[in-house]
Amino acid sequence: MDRLEAMRVFVSALDEGSLAGAGRRLGRSPPAVTRAINALEAHVGARLLDRTTRMIRLTEAGERYAMACRRVLLDLDEAQLQAAGGRAAPSGLLTLTAPVVAGTRLLRPLVDAFLESQPAVQARLLLLDRVVGLLDEGVDMALRIAHLPDSSLVALRVGAVRQVVCAAPSYLAQHGSPREPADLAAHRCIAQIHALAGEHWSFPPASEGGRHRQVRIRPRLSLNSVEAAIASAVEGRGLVRVLCYQVADEVRSGRLALVLKDCEPPLLPVHLVAPEGRLSVAKVRAFADFALPRLKARFAESVE
Repeated sequence: MDRLEAMRVFVSALDEGSLAGAGRRLGRSPPAVTRAINALEAHVGARLLDRTTRMIRLTEAGERYAMACRRVLLDLDEAQLQAAGGRAAPSGLLTLTAPVVAGTRLLRPLVDAFLESQPAVQARLLLLDRVVGLLDEGVDMALRIAHLPDSSLVALRVGAVRQVVCAAPSYLAQHGSPREPADLAAHRCIAQIHALAGEHWSFPPASEGGRHRQVRIRPRLSLNSVEAAIASAVEGRGLVRVLCYQVADEVRSGRLALVLKDCEPPLLPVHLVAPEGRLSVAKVRAFADFALPRLKARFAESVE
């Protein structure tokens, strides 16, 4: 087995979580997979994986080598597909990433529908509330909800989202609706740990040239899950601050009501981003063409 094939085995083992999984994915026997990993470790001169019968774990050297392998294999696949030009049909493993709630509510259904239309494509969807290094982690495309820094990534805008405050009608009937941000200090609030809406909620100035208004809330409950915070709000436990698409279904059904709509911060842009040149790969281009109009429609609905 040559070194490139051994790299594919190594990366597949990481993606599948085991050497046996890599063997099943690539159609190789367990001894062949073990020999490939051993050969790479001999070439590098360091142990890449700590292995047990049930799991594998990257060593420090393995983490660095894995990033290099992903870049090499991504460049090789891209070169081969570009050489095929228009003859290339969408095929192979498509790796995507998105924030947890956006991925669960919006991207995952699109991926399912896309796979139905492209039988030669398989997908891996990483739902993570952190910025993923696309090249370093072997990701083809990401959904990003933020102002993007200057980079070499290609960005396709799919919409924008609002940051909203909402509560169940039952809570508002019992405790009243805040009329301005300062009123939040007297309300029950649900906070998100390590999120854009922690224990300090910031709002734009009340008038042009004024200062931003920052309200310190005293949460009765703090959670590290957006979905759990929304569920608590639906049950009438307090006010929650989230992005509009995260509660679009709840607001549409009347389970949650928006408050302080005149005090919302500016919209946050939403993009699909990909490494430069990656959109020329058939599976990535096909997914972008499929997802772009559908995501635009969904985000347009959630902002209204």
